[in-house]
Amino acid sequence: MKLETLVGERFKERPSDCHIDSHAFMQRGGYIKYVAGGIYSSFTPMLRVTQKIERILREEMDAIGGQEVLFPVVMPASLWEESGRYESVGNELMRITDRNDSPYLLGMTHEEAAVHLVREYGQTYVKYPFMIYQIQTKFRDEARPRGGLIRAREFTMKDAYSFHTSQEDLERYYEKCLEAYQKICKRVGLPDVVIVASDSGMMGGAVSHEFMLLTQVGEDSIAVCSGCGYRANVEAAESIIKNVPGHTQEITLQHTPDVGTIEDVCKFLNLPAQASCKAVIYQRADNGKTVVLFIRGDIEVNETKLVNHLGCEIRPAVLSENSGLSAGFIGPYNLEDGFTVLFDRSLQGINSLCCGANKKDYHYTGFNIERDCKEVEYGDFAKIFDGGICPECNQSTIEVLRGIELFNIFQLGTKYTKAMNMQYVDKDGNSQYPVMGCYGIGVGRLAASVCEVKRDDYGPIWPISIAPWQVHICCVRADDEEVKACADNLYSKLTEHGVEVIYDDRIVSAGVMFSDADLLGVPVRVIVSPRNIKENCCEIVTRDKTISRKTALDGAEREITEMINQMLSGSIQSS
Repeated sequence: MKLETLVGERFKERPSDCHIDSHAFMQRGGYIKYVAGGIYSSFTPMLRVTQKIERILREEMDAIGGQEVLFPVVMPASLWEESGRYESVGNELMRITDRNDSPYLLGMTHEEAAVHLVREYGQTYVKYPFMIYQIQTKFRDEARPRGGLIRAREFTMKDAYSFHTSQEDLERYYEKCLEAYQKICKRVGLPDVVIVASDSGMMGGAVSHEFMLLTQVGEDSIAVCSGCGYRANVEAAESIIKNVPGHTQEITLQHTPDVGTIEDVCKFLNLPAQASCKAVIYQRADNGKTVVLFIRGDIEVNETKLVNHLGCEIRPAVLSENSGLSAGFIGPYNLEDGFTVLFDRSLQGINSLCCGANKKDYHYTGFNIERDCKEVEYGDFAKIFDGGICPECNQSTIEVLRGIELFNIFQLGTKYTKAMNMQYVDKDGNSQYPVMGCYGIGVGRLAASVCEVKRDDYGPIWPISIAPWQVHICCVRADDEEVKACADNLYSKLTEHGVEVIYDDRIVSAGVMFSDADLLGVPVRVIVSPRNIKENCCEIVTRDKTISRKTALDGAEREITEMINQMLSGSIQSS
């Protein structure tokens, strides 16, 4: 393809709405165009990248016995009502009605459609196990789309669903998928992705893992132990806190005027935050009831754990004068009835705490939960933190890192097959529910994530396995007949031999030409210029600048082809 005819513009200025480099480069390089919040159109370079990723996904899914299918984007509400998710999933699910006022939805995930597709097929044990997968458009109405394709509302995803007659068989296949996903990471140029335990969220299931790309622009947090190698998403990581009991004191009412925050209260009373009990107030999304969670003053609430405990979504509570709660002065001692009250185990074992007195401008000191409250049960509602205790080796070696969630996989169990009454007859003639696994990969997110970590200050450095083209020919001074003839001849020879070439023969300055080449990020750049022609050679430069050599024109085609083959085989790193 000639760059002159490539639809889309490349430009120098960074868009003001692009806060991470991959998003900026994809807009500047003519990969994507903004349509609406979290919704983008793809130009040819982006489509070529994602098509190559999709080919890799198909090859790896087929290699573990997957069969490609296709589910609908639009599904009737009745399908999700069978599983119970039509009502339980929040605003992320786009609900619509057709001209007959029948309720439908846009698929954000396809467990229900998968069960529906094979419900009749899988009625006998002899059909198992099997796995089906699709590569399909999905829509998730994200509240805060960000980072371009990293967190979009409309996106393309490979999602796979496996069906088994036993948990043991699911676990064996789950390991195969873990290995396949590791191969995918390596093939797209991300060999250093880490696998972490994660929270299943609305998907359900007892076991789930995420593949995380460690980068400071990631919006997910990962707890990593430098000692034993433990890794988990912060949302799923158990928080272990060892408290120093301290001395027991008499509970005392203290006047604390205009000090309603933990920081101000502790400063006013000259106490460390570790000796305070703070209240965090939520409302249940299903019935609006108030939830009061007490936690140590220096610890953050893990809202995912709280949602899992309550079994419903939550939102921050708005307190009115008639709520029975005095904002900034809420405490467990003599708290009115009528609330769901929870205690985090970060408070356990502390003999003397300060807490709100449920009266404006007053707090208690010397509060002892075991003495002053009855029948307290503690739960894990806290967010693990830097320097925290590792749940596996019990050492204070936790480090919290940032990352992008690339993929996720779940052992769903019988959550969907039971809800949707999918059954098979086992070898003894008994009816059983199949056990499911689910395995997802966002195609656009994967491409954007590669761009985020495979780049320099000037643009992407695409691995050759997913690069939009393999070779970028720069014809510097295309108005020079000899230069143009040599570049044209090389372009023809390479394309005849199946090499993917983008050819720039525009009459523009070398600076503009090389800037555009940097934004396209093609692994091998070939420069044909008057200076090189005088030496009867052309210059071959890799995008990552690790190789720069001149080669005779009559051997250029062979050397370029060999370099591409070496990159594809891995003997030369393409980025």
